[in-house]
Amino acid sequence: MKAISLFSGGLDSILASILIRALDIEVQGLFFETPFFPAEKAMESAESVDLPIRFVNIAERHLEVVKRPKYGYGENMNPCIDCHALMIRIAGEMMLDEGADFIITGDVLGQRPMSQNRKALSIIDAESGIKGLILRPLSARHLAPTIPEIAGWISRDKMLDYSGRSRKPQMALAKKMNITKYPPPAGGCLLTDNVFSKRLADLFSSDSPLALREIELLKFGRHFRIGPQTKAIVGRNKNENDSIGTLAKDEDLLVYTLSIPGPTVLVIGDITHPYDDIAASLTASYSDAHEGGVEICLKEKGQDRKLIVRAKDKKEFRKYMV
Repeated sequence: MKAISLFSGGLDSILASILIRALDIEVQGLFFETPFFPAEKAMESAESVDLPIRFVNIAERHLEVVKRPKYGYGENMNPCIDCHALMIRIAGEMMLDEGADFIITGDVLGQRPMSQNRKALSIIDAESGIKGLILRPLSARHLAPTIPEIAGWISRDKMLDYSGRSRKPQMALAKKMNITKYPPPAGGCLLTDNVFSKRLADLFSSDSPLALREIELLKFGRHFRIGPQTKAIVGRNKNENDSIGTLAKDEDLLVYTLSIPGPTVLVIGDITHPYDDIAASLTASYSDAHEGGVEICLKEKGQDRKLIVRAKDKKEFRKYMV
């Protein structure tokens, strides 16, 4: 008997996996990679409990869900119901190749208001294509029996009845199981972040290309919509400058200071006049210059040109900020 565990790396998914493994059922961890959720936490947690794990990139399918969620967004750009249903559906598609019999998740009834209430869990099951084969060990005794329970693959009495938002029961169980290494519950999905969500909504509403590179750029710097098809990304420190420079393409405009410390500014989309001048002014204004002109380099298609630009009050650029 084998189960696939949708493994985020959080405490709930750790406990769900260990509970099923303790019943002499093989458990295979599965983490779905997207631009919005880092894999490091899952990797570290799986290693800490000796759980075999696979990492599968679902970026393209997931992006379609993020753009047009059937069941809408949460507080920001997080389509939690659609996202969970997609991941379980893909896990279900993998069951045959994995030789797995059912799917487990770390869901706790009532823990997350949008995606872990009874109605949401029912929708997710219906949309997954494998209804009845999704077991939630931490809350199973609050939910309808699943095929693994009805068929006797597992004992329902061995499942738990956790519910609500408190993590105290999970933390007590982790202590009992000698699990001391697990991440805090906060953070994770960028789609729940207010600033990132505003930038993503701006990208969706613009005429800009919607590719993984453009989404990756949302993670860095300050963002300014300086034209209908033009955006400038202004680095805030050396690491961001380096990341922004690495993501630049030949057709982009890259702007930076020459004589004093300042940001790397990447302009994507329409880089014709006057947007190049606005980008140069942004670069000078967010540099370390206090007065006088700033020597600026604009690099486009391998060609460099230099300008002397006077720094402005940053307040002048607030109307562009995303």
